[in-house]
Amino acid sequence: MKNLFFTALFITIILSGCGNSDSNQSSSQGGGWASGGFGAQSRVTSVETQNVAFSSIADQVRSFGTIKAQDVIVITPQVSNRITRFYVDLGDTVRQGQILAKIYDATYRDQLNQAKAQLEQSKIAMQRDSSQFDRQKILLERELISESEYDIAFATFRNSLAQFESAKAQLTQAQENFNFTEVRSPVRGVIISRTGEEGDIATTGQALFEVANLVGYETRIYLPVQDWRFVKIGQPVKLRVSNEAEATAEGVVSRKSPQLDATTGLGEVVITLTQVGNSIYPGVLTENVIDIVNKPRAIVIPRSALVEKVETVVDPESNTIQLDRTYSVFVSQGDSVAELRALELGIEQGDRLEVLSGLRPGEQIVVTGQQSLQDGGRIRVATGSTFSSPEQSLTDGQSSAPQRGVGQGGNRPGRAAFANMSDEERQKMQTRMQNMSQEERRTLMDSIRTANSSSE
Repeated sequence: MKNLFFTALFITIILSGCGNSDSNQSSSQGGGWASGGFGAQSRVTSVETQNVAFSSIADQVRSFGTIKAQDVIVITPQVSNRITRFYVDLGDTVRQGQILAKIYDATYRDQLNQAKAQLEQSKIAMQRDSSQFDRQKILLERELISESEYDIAFATFRNSLAQFESAKAQLTQAQENFNFTEVRSPVRGVIISRTGEEGDIATTGQALFEVANLVGYETRIYLPVQDWRFVKIGQPVKLRVSNEAEATAEGVVSRKSPQLDATTGLGEVVITLTQVGNSIYPGVLTENVIDIVNKPRAIVIPRSALVEKVETVVDPESNTIQLDRTYSVFVSQGDSVAELRALELGIEQGDRLEVLSGLRPGEQIVVTGQQSLQDGGRIRVATGSTFSSPEQSLTDGQSSAPQRGVGQGGNRPGRAAFANMSDEERQKMQTRMQNMSQEERRTLMDSIRTANSSSE
């Protein structure tokens, strides 16, 4: 009982001294914790840092597009009638001139036969009138007929000749129409589209097949003017299939529209694929990344380290409210103090940022735990398993991971120091110690152990 009394009395004296010391410090510095205790400058934040170094970075334009075969032929029927048969289907490889479908041809066969008959009749009439004209010509030379009779024979022959030529043209057209009832492929390739079924009516001008030559692929993307104006023909492009992270391809900017679309305000860019894998095929959606500017040696930091401050300012000229954004990072000074450093940024590539000014290679920047830091704040650089959260004030009594000095078995002499305290006294002590530095804790624990030893 006597030991417990001396221990409690000694702790009360120490805590009262700490509180008075903190109050004086807070008054002199103009800040501190609202509940007393140790001042704000005594708070230590556990952070992770990263070394600043040179790296490569690229200014990129990203857009999505659909892969298409470079040579796609749309096949439309040249005559209209019912489709009697399809000879090919999707995915079939066809050769040039191969029959793809058959259209009902009875009507066109009749027209062909009729054209042949008309041609034969006009041929007979032409031959007859030609012979008559020759005889009239001989008689005119012998002055046995008048000029008018000769002119009539000549006009009759000319009319018969014209009818014969017209019949020949009609026969040619009828033959073509009959041939068009067999829909043929004009090129070698693969059927990538087919519309209609057997029995449907084929209409001229309506696409029936699409045949692609799968030797080359391309994709078309549409960019806003701020990106479109920087794209140049010949720039390399990296493509990634949107639903397959491992499926990639390479390409090059092959064509670029000379103007923007008047309706959408977008500019068209054509990308020709130069290297493809097995996962690249017509119709697949890809993400296309065009490297506009490459910098092989630049200071690059992760976006997670960036501290952004946004303020609203009034432009005196336009009398409008604008947003003023400033960017900075915390730089570790001796692994104990964090200095807030303003930055000038350059290229942004995903979660990587180029720093134009404000940092030097070899400096250590805070990448985790800077959310509650202030300029000049105290930090503890955590590595490996000792870093348990982005921001970790040294709250040993509440932390799930034991710390040195106090806690759940982190230091056995410290545990013994709390053994003779009540729950209320122990909780009060732990609350006070949350904001202590390691040196202050060590001094307090040594004092408690000394008091316990002397009382024993």
